[in-house]
Amino acid sequence: MNGARVLIYSHDSFGLGHLRRCREIAHGLVGTFPDMSVLILSGSPIIGSFDFRTRTDFVRVPGVIKLRNGDYTSLKLKMDVDHILKLRGAIIERTAEVFEPDVFIVDKEPLGLRGEVARTLKRLKRRGTRLVLGLRDVMDEPAQLAPEWKRKRVLPALRDLYDDIWVYGLPEIHDPLEGIDLPADVRAKMTFTGYLRREAVRGAASERIQSLIAGDPYILVTTGGGGDGEELIDWVLKAYEQHGSSLPHRAVLVLGPFMNREARDRLRARAQKLDKIEALTFDANIETLMAGALGVVAMGGYNTFCEILSLDKPAVIVPRTEPRLEQFIRADRAEKLGLTRMLLDPGPDRSAAAMAEALQGLERQPHPSSVMPAGMLDGLDAVADLVGAELDRRGRPQARIRQVSGGGAGLLQAPQAEAAPDEETWSDEADFGARRRAAP
Repeated sequence: MNGARVLIYSHDSFGLGHLRRCREIAHGLVGTFPDMSVLILSGSPIIGSFDFRTRTDFVRVPGVIKLRNGDYTSLKLKMDVDHILKLRGAIIERTAEVFEPDVFIVDKEPLGLRGEVARTLKRLKRRGTRLVLGLRDVMDEPAQLAPEWKRKRVLPALRDLYDDIWVYGLPEIHDPLEGIDLPADVRAKMTFTGYLRREAVRGAASERIQSLIAGDPYILVTTGGGGDGEELIDWVLKAYEQHGSSLPHRAVLVLGPFMNREARDRLRARAQKLDKIEALTFDANIETLMAGALGVVAMGGYNTFCEILSLDKPAVIVPRTEPRLEQFIRADRAEKLGLTRMLLDPGPDRSAAAMAEALQGLERQPHPSSVMPAGMLDGLDAVADLVGAELDRRGRPQARIRQVSGGGAGLLQAPQAEAAPDEETWSDEADFGARRRAAP
């Protein structure tokens, strides 16, 4: 007998954030419902580098990447982008038709990349599937998001197709649709779930990660996917090059799999000259490396922010401000609440002394848990509750194994059957109970 099924569309044109968020949601659901299967649709070139729990799998559609100028291009195939998108849309629609999900969760882009999910949404709407738009806590400033959504004809889809809008955050931090002229019936579909808790898994890390953790105390510096992380790594390296004698702890730099190859090689060469610096490109179990760190310096994407809060690490956030203000808005609000500190990058004239001072101050920063709002990390439990309620409504009640959230920042024991990919498993070709809150 087939169990309940959830299909997730993961927007994949830049970085790792969407895939990692969707993977956490999938793992939370199968960890709660023993008879559920979750299938993720993604074009990420490194999706195979991640472990997936039993009853979670993925369909990889042909990849596209977003260029700095905002245009899209094929990642691998020698085909124009319009043809690629037509192919992706057909695969997505056919997968949904055969998989027959009870719930379809679309991440971030209401109609998918250039509308590639629109036909699938209409097909599943006719079938009676629950359609959910999942949004991170911050999208962009309203002056940018409102005209973008108008151009993409998003509001009719929110009104006519979607049943729910889940925001993976809290209104105390930010309302991602603030300033958007939404009809009351659309805003009534919004639920703030809380952030998605992350947990480090003991035994899942590669030998390289385990050896780093076992060494002297360190500060973790992470760029997320790394596609725009060169400046942050450069700034930290300058601090150690010019003020290394005053910095008591080593730094572990995670450059990111999408960093330009030439930039990555250049930064690695500088790192190799510094005794207190270790550099690696990518590891799928970044949570384990963060769990062992004294503190964190990061760019402030959604997933990194969740990890910092979940693992309760003092952190300095250096947000990017182009092409979106997403990271700045999140970092600014987090600093005002006392959760993290924000350090703005002034550009080419960035001061090594300013970064050195920030690194030195990490040990004196309070941990996020000292000021964290109640329910802030209840997102996975809230999503499970929402999915469970829909299955009950459909006459398909599901037994539960456990609540998703661990309630702390400790390490979990890895399942014996799972092994983490080594750093080198990714391809160098990647250069290019829960408190649910209704929307106010």
